[in-house]
Amino acid sequence: MSESMEGLFLLFICSQFHFMLLTSAALDTITTDKSIRDGDTIVSAGGIYELGFFSPGNSKNRYVGIWYKKIAPRTVVWVANRDIPLNGTSGVLTLKPNGILALGDGSNVSIWSSNSSRSLKNPKARLLDSGNLVVSDGNDKGLEINFVWQSFDYPGNTILPGMKIGKNFVKGMDSYITSWKSADDPTPGEYVDRVDTHGYPQMVVYKNSSVVFSSGPWNGIAFSGSPNNKLNTYYSFEYVINRQEIYYKYKLKNESIPTRVVINPSGVLEHLTWIKRSQIWFLYLTAQFDNCDRFALCGPYSSCNINNSPPCDCLKGFEPRNPQDSAADWSSGCVRRTSLVCTHDGFLEFTGIKLPYSRNSWYNEDMNLEDCEKMCLANCNCTAYSDLDIRNGGSGCLLWFGELIDIRAFSQNEQNLYVRVAASELEQEAEEKAVSSGCCYFSSDGNIYPRFFSLGLLPKKEKKISATENFSSANVIGEGGFGPVYKGILPSGQGIAVKRLSKYSGQGIQELKNEIVLISKLQHRNLVKLLGCCLEGE
Repeated sequence: MSESMEGLFLLFICSQFHFMLLTSAALDTITTDKSIRDGDTIVSAGGIYELGFFSPGNSKNRYVGIWYKKIAPRTVVWVANRDIPLNGTSGVLTLKPNGILALGDGSNVSIWSSNSSRSLKNPKARLLDSGNLVVSDGNDKGLEINFVWQSFDYPGNTILPGMKIGKNFVKGMDSYITSWKSADDPTPGEYVDRVDTHGYPQMVVYKNSSVVFSSGPWNGIAFSGSPNNKLNTYYSFEYVINRQEIYYKYKLKNESIPTRVVINPSGVLEHLTWIKRSQIWFLYLTAQFDNCDRFALCGPYSSCNINNSPPCDCLKGFEPRNPQDSAADWSSGCVRRTSLVCTHDGFLEFTGIKLPYSRNSWYNEDMNLEDCEKMCLANCNCTAYSDLDIRNGGSGCLLWFGELIDIRAFSQNEQNLYVRVAASELEQEAEEKAVSSGCCYFSSDGNIYPRFFSLGLLPKKEKKISATENFSSANVIGEGGFGPVYKGILPSGQGIAVKRLSKYSGQGIQELKNEIVLISKLQHRNLVKLLGCCLEGE
């Protein structure tokens, strides 16, 4: 081959390569010179998402949207002109020299447009493999900080991996998702899922202006109302609260598996995963499990348990506000059995529950639980407290003010709630625990000590053995039909008497339990007071 032929061949190869680069660059990009007309599309570099014009369901209206390129039937994840559809196929999506995307009809009337945080010299709009449509300067690197506009800031009904839902106080932005009116109509429907930043921030679903579901507070691992939605090998969560922004987002650990979170036209949040083998969207989980997820179904100071009938029941220390309606209507909830006396009150511990709605709350990330209790007790309006973060043994402080609502049973939850009650309720709780546990510890001064019981702590067998010097014969102060009675001193200095059932006794466990029940009901200043019990070992 002559040198001239070789030169022409190399020139041809270079020109073809240059053409391929230009074509590849243009596949995912809109520029001021290249608009998108109805029938045209752009595709993200990895062929994951596609942008173009479409008609949803049986509708004839035309919209600009983003959908999965390789999934059929078409699954739309974002719509530009949700409020104003096009009536024909004359739509054009253009990028103006100032970096603003504009959608117009055949008569050049703009029906939708983006905005821009700054002017650009060489603007371009590009569809990323994340499903995010971004506008930036052509000379900028593809970093988020360089985006002057992105579709991720204006979600539709879908949360994609990497998308932030929440508020950016620096930009003055509030990102949330809104349901479609129907499968044929992407117009914003009745339901909105957004971050409520009043009190301790949480995710809330609204129907128009009314709350219909709350996620419960974030505990460092998951929202307390979605205990199954924890860290796993499939995806990870990020929930950020600082002065600049508050947001929630999730990331896939295996990006080859398409996934999305959708709020459907009925207001249900669905986490969907694409199963390639069967070519279906698999419902991985929903935020709302059952009827107990209806917001504040059981009213104040009541908990919902879907396994009970009726599902609502008052928290300990409370009673139905309207007993005559408690078989059917619990919306009025419960009230205290005993009025509070502020600094003389105490706290009952509850576990295995969704924590209350946190709109009327206060939080501090640096406090410990002991200081949290003191702060709540010192404020007569504080009705409950808990750890803010349950990781690494617990940290932070979360205080509630006013009525406690939207509580439900969730045995998976590891976060404890401490509810303010009158001191007399602690005494009653202690007595109930004494009876149910079959206790056999007595105080020599006739007083009961609620501190043991407000925290659910009874003297354990080891403490009993230590207090009596391992049941030393020197500490025997008497003997009855059940066996010997020992004197002892607890680590706190409190004097106690311990009755021990002898294996040689002619009476058994049941007789001892009967005596325990009888003694627990006796109230007299000349009688010892029942403190606790242990029925284990010999």
